[in-house]
Amino acid sequence: MSLSSSSLFSDLDVEVIPDAPLGAMTWYGIGGRADLLVRPRTVVALETLARRCARSGTPLRVLGNGANLLVADEGVDGIVVRLDQPVFREVRYNQTGEIQLMRAMAGADLAKTLMETVRRGMDGLVPLAGIPASIGGAIRMNAGGAYGAIAEAVDSVTCISRNGRRVTYPASELVFDYRSTNIPDPIILAAVFRLVPDDPVRVRARVKEIFEYKKSTQPLADHSAGCAFKNPFDPVQEERRSAGRLIDEAGLKGLRIGGATISRHHANFIVAEPGASASDVEQLLAEVRRRVFERSGLELEEEVVIWRRGDPS
Repeated sequence: MSLSSSSLFSDLDVEVIPDAPLGAMTWYGIGGRADLLVRPRTVVALETLARRCARSGTPLRVLGNGANLLVADEGVDGIVVRLDQPVFREVRYNQTGEIQLMRAMAGADLAKTLMETVRRGMDGLVPLAGIPASIGGAIRMNAGGAYGAIAEAVDSVTCISRNGRRVTYPASELVFDYRSTNIPDPIILAAVFRLVPDDPVRVRARVKEIFEYKKSTQPLADHSAGCAFKNPFDPVQEERRSAGRLIDEAGLKGLRIGGATISRHHANFIVAEPGASASDVEQLLAEVRRRVFERSGLELEEEVVIWRRGDPS
């Protein structure tokens, strides 16, 4: 039975887009299409869809804002869910007393949410300035950088399990590691953050400082997915090494395959130039891994997430 005529979503409050141009929705702007893109309008519809996909064995993926995603040229099967309807972008603050907690739905934009907290004179998300992500995506990968990670502000995370049940984890039950979490559920629904009142002028100045640092060190205007690789752990030095430095030391800045090239501004950024394909980027990622390993003995692991047809969701 065709997914488009199945009973997975025909009675749900959702918008369904067959053969959706998924690659164009990512920051790379390249790659294939999704068999089906589904935009739920209610949490109940999302829960029901998750439960039915699990029961039928239908792959289910969640698209954030596409900042660290590469979609393979052949596209992806199953259902891709996009949480961009108003109910999934809502942000609320505690209603009584001094603001201390903020609840943001997974589809809320991290940058806009952060700047609203700054406007209110609140610290907590400031270390994430300049990181493009949805709230859900930022939680999933424990987004962060030189100034800190999102885990430092998390109070709790609410998810939808594979069987469509809503479950909330306090921060004490979660393990946030380098660019990862131990969250077992396929869908992050919302997160509660601890905020700290601060001088709005000081908070804005810190955000500006972080933006200036990133502007001077990263090719922000290019089509990329941010850092291509995670910083690998060096068992000899017993610390993480800079992936960008390892790539630079291997003499790979400017290396090109097709329309994909390693940025000369920052070696851990792979840029997609006009005419590039997802295959070009994948081949370049593989070549970088090979050459860095040959030179340093360290295995690079992609930070950019790659979606391929037939992969488990």
